[in-house]
Amino acid sequence: MAAAAAAATIGMMDSAYFVGRGEILSWINATLQLSLAKVEEAASGAVQCQLMDMVHPGVVPMHKVNFDAKTEYDMIQNYKILQDVFNKLRLSKNIEVNKLVKGRPLDNLEFLQWLKRYCDSVNGGIMNENYNPVERRSKGCKERSLKGSNKSSKSLQANRLSSANSADGGPCVGKVNVISEEHYIEQIQQLSEKIAGLKISMDSAEKERDFYFSKLRDIEILCQRPELEHLPMTKAVQKILYAADARDSPLPEANEIITRSPSMFPDEA
Repeated sequence: MAAAAAAATIGMMDSAYFVGRGEILSWINATLQLSLAKVEEAASGAVQCQLMDMVHPGVVPMHKVNFDAKTEYDMIQNYKILQDVFNKLRLSKNIEVNKLVKGRPLDNLEFLQWLKRYCDSVNGGIMNENYNPVERRSKGCKERSLKGSNKSSKSLQANRLSSANSADGGPCVGKVNVISEEHYIEQIQQLSEKIAGLKISMDSAEKERDFYFSKLRDIEILCQRPELEHLPMTKAVQKILYAADARDSPLPEANEIITRSPSMFPDEA
């Protein structure tokens, strides 16, 4: 268990992060009897939950794991289960859920690389021969389906009762419920479209921010060169780069630094 705890805190330069995606996919497919073609196909978190179920039998509530998760909401529920498992095992691994559910290949690859190292560290990497991955998945799906059917039957009974009340001259609750439900579904769709639009705008803003930040960082590194850092122009640029007050422009002070330097304007001297 000590080796497993140590594996939870490995750094980015560890050999675990140099394992290729082909090897990761082969390991997952062979271990869980799956046929993943891309690492981002594991973005739902269900695969990670089952890998933990394999190395720690009985710790993961497999009946709650949703292997059919398609929406970010359903995926997040799987990662909540995984985080609970990590907490039970006292693993100090941070799960970057917001990145993983977006299906970005690199983020998912890094998490699976870490998970492989962790699984290999438990019991010396020796697999449990009695573990049946297909059966474990099927059992979880059946239990979820059973709960879902119970909820559906209760809902159907309620609808029948409302219809019966209407037939007996009681209040027409069934029709009101249908109208309300359609109204809420339409609202949810509109909000979902707005959220999708905001995500696109946010991603675009993040890319633009990163682009300009990298340019500023390049300028900063250039200004730190020993042969340049003493020059008035360099000091003027640094004045602008390191200005703390966003309200007042540092440009006048930067101009003054250049103006005060006679070496900048030899013809005028």
